[in-house]
Amino acid sequence: QVQLVESGGGSVQAGGSLRLSCAASGRTFSSSAMGWFRQAPGEEREIVAAINWTGDKTYYPDVAKGRFTISRDNDKNTVYLQMNNLKPEDTAVYYCAARWSLVVVKTALGYDTWGQGTQVTVSS
Repeated sequence: QVQLVESGGGSVQAGGSLRLSCAASGRTFSSSAMGWFRQAPGEEREIVAAINWTGDKTYYPDVAKGRFTISRDNDKNTVYLQMNNLKPEDTAVYYCAARWSLVVVKTALGYDTWGQGTQVTVSS
């Protein structure tokens, strides 16, 4: 079982950057696929990035391509989301998620462990 705690959210102006961190505890982090999702008020939760257990395979939906980068440090039990050129429409609560898997997991239903979320607010 993996427990997840996100940090690094905050308020930035459009065009700015933030780096989110997700610290994991538990024996299975290094063999877990990880994902970052976001949910704005009244909207469904959507994926913004995912990474496989070794970190050599990633997935980004169109909304995140070229602006967001997911990475992981298995020695530190941490996964990161670097977000650049932020836009007001990126405003949401961001969640990290995990599940034991050797491949990239691209859907929310594929994850079984979630963090509590961190707020990201982008002003114009």
